[in-house]
Formats: sequence, C-alpha cells, structure tokens
Amino acid sequence: QVQLVESGGGLVQAGGSLRLSCLASGSIFSWFTMGWYRQAPGEARELVARISKDGSTSYADSVKGRFTISRDNSKNTLYLQMISLQPEDTAVYYCNAFLIRDFWGKGTQVTVSS
Repeated sequence: QVQLVESGGGLVQAGGSLRLSCLASGSIFSWFTMGWYRQAPGEARELVARISKDGSTSYADSVKGRFTISRDNSKNTLYLQMISLQPEDTAVYYCNAFLIRDFWGKGTQVTVSS
C-alpha cells in the first residue's frame, strides 16, 4: 500500500508556472513507477508524464518542452514543474504510483486563466 498526497495546484494566468508535489508514504517509494495524470471536466483521465524507478521519463506530446517530471527518493516526493501554462492545461492533476497495481492520490486543481 502507498498513500499519495498532491499539493501545489492553484490559479495561474496563461504563460505562468506551477510546481506540483506528491508526497508518498506507506511503502518503498523508490520501487514505484510514478506518474502525473490529469482530468479536465467532461474528459477522460490522461497521462501527462511518467518517471520510472531508474529515472527514465516520458511525456504526453501536449506537454513536451513545458513540463518536467522528477522524483526525490530521499524525500519520497514526486514533482511536476509546469511552465508556459495554457488554458487547456486546466484540469485536476493526479499523482499515480504503479507497482503491480495502481495507486492514486485525490488530486489537485490547476486552473489556467486566459
């Protein structure tokens, strides 16, 4: 079992930046593949970025060059640095941990105004 708590969401103007954090507890963080997903109103949840336990990363095409995923295993924390935010980035952002099964946080709202 792992518990995930996201933070860092908020309201930002287009072109602005935010950094999301996800604090994990309850298991060995370094074993998990970690990811950020998002879900906009009326839309399906989509993968934003993923980082494996060895640090390999992958991104959705829509965020490449703007978002950076990273992890600090010593702090049991996952990050998502977001720059050049656009209104279409507005969504609830969820932290995900995967090891045999998926674990989810409750999400943090990101709203980008035009």
